[in-house]
Amino acid sequence: MLRLQAPLPDRYTMADPADLETSIGAAKRALGSRLFILGHHYQRDEVMRWADARGDSFGLSRIAADQHDANYVVFCGVHFMAESADILTADDQQVILPDLNAGCSMADMADLDSVEEAWDALARVTDVARVVPVTYMNSSAALKAFVGRQGGAVCTSSNARAVLQWALGRADKVLFFPDQHLGRNTGLAMGFGHDDMRVWDPRQDMGGLAEADCKEATLLLWKGHCSVHQRFRPEHVEAFRARHPDGIVIAHPEAAYEVCQLADQVGSTDYIIKAVAAAPPGSAIGVATEIHLVQRLANEHPDKGVVSLDPLICPCSTMFRIDAAHLAWVLENLVEGRVVNRITVEPETAAWARVALERMLEIV
Repeated sequence: MLRLQAPLPDRYTMADPADLETSIGAAKRALGSRLFILGHHYQRDEVMRWADARGDSFGLSRIAADQHDANYVVFCGVHFMAESADILTADDQQVILPDLNAGCSMADMADLDSVEEAWDALARVTDVARVVPVTYMNSSAALKAFVGRQGGAVCTSSNARAVLQWALGRADKVLFFPDQHLGRNTGLAMGFGHDDMRVWDPRQDMGGLAEADCKEATLLLWKGHCSVHQRFRPEHVEAFRARHPDGIVIAHPEAAYEVCQLADQVGSTDYIIKAVAAAPPGSAIGVATEIHLVQRLANEHPDKGVVSLDPLICPCSTMFRIDAAHLAWVLENLVEGRVVNRITVEPETAAWARVALERMLEIV
């Protein structure tokens, strides 16, 4: 998805880190309770230190919805997260993304046109009334709205199992997008086999599937993935275990099945945070998730050896776009009465997306 972020003035890009800290602190004090800053777990420390709340994407959006005194919600995350915050906050609140180029490669792997084409193709070969669409939170507002209109729901990595159970209680099959790995790992944990699943490739006619595949599959998994979590491989787990025979491996369910199968524990970002905190002192813990979170956990638990399973340490490149310079820029503009980088979802899309989100909340 094309997003246009204008280059920042040199006084931000060339600023000393200490000067940026001073600018952010002064702007935050000037704005007071009118401002609320959200920091996703994968953000840099230079940004997270200013967050009024930290968490995962949906958790932060719900927190934002409770900040009734805040005129401005600055979401230090990525585009789809800011959209969700705009959907859930009041009309008089403005959601701001410090860098418009902070997108999500996984979310961009499923766009509305492709999903509608897949839905129409399925309708030609099966009873689409017996298919429930489920979209992962990591998707655009347009896809959440599509799911709302078609009787489906949103899910998070924490509640994907409950949402899939709900969906399969209403229909014969689920079209799950955009992350195939979360869908596969959740389905297998529910007792389904690989033969119950097919991968829908939006770049091919009929998703690259035969008519029989579409009819027989219980879970149709969109061919999408997280560029960070897909990097983790079984050999990373094996190398960690060779160094730490008694170590603990924790993986995010966006990682491939082969990695999750070898892990001791699999769970969402919040699950990982709690699992590391609960591990005994002295534990060696290999974590398959984004490096900024892993490093933060290592710093917060110096009595444990917390490391990334990926030796190349690849950060989320889009999350990494939010830095102190962009945060200072948006805050100083707010102090001067200018709202930059506001994220808005048009009313009809927001209404149907809210339906899909509310269905999820009713399920869990």
